[in-house]
Amino acid sequence: MMTVFRVILLIGLVGCAIATAIVRKPMQAVIIYSAFSVVLAVIWITLEAPDLAVTEAAVGAGVTGILLYLTLRRLNLIDQDEAHKEKMREEADEHGKF
Repeated sequence: MMTVFRVILLIGLVGCAIATAIVRKPMQAVIIYSAFSVVLAVIWITLEAPDLAVTEAAVGAGVTGILLYLTLRRLNLIDQDEAHKEKMREEADEHGKF
């Protein structure tokens, strides 16, 4: 039973790694990266290394995820809803930027 669980975790880990590299939207990549860190923390627990699991969960999924999110927000790369995009287009039209 434990072997099946480890194989599922390994598949999930590889899937998250590949998905992070493939997705085009930066916010989706950050979310998938955080999921990668959580799966890796669970793998550390199954390998009986709780100190590494806690560190991976805190730093990998927690701090790094928040820092990446704040960076995307600062760079305005987070997906904006259509209403906001339309408002920005209207303001640009008014100021002659388009």
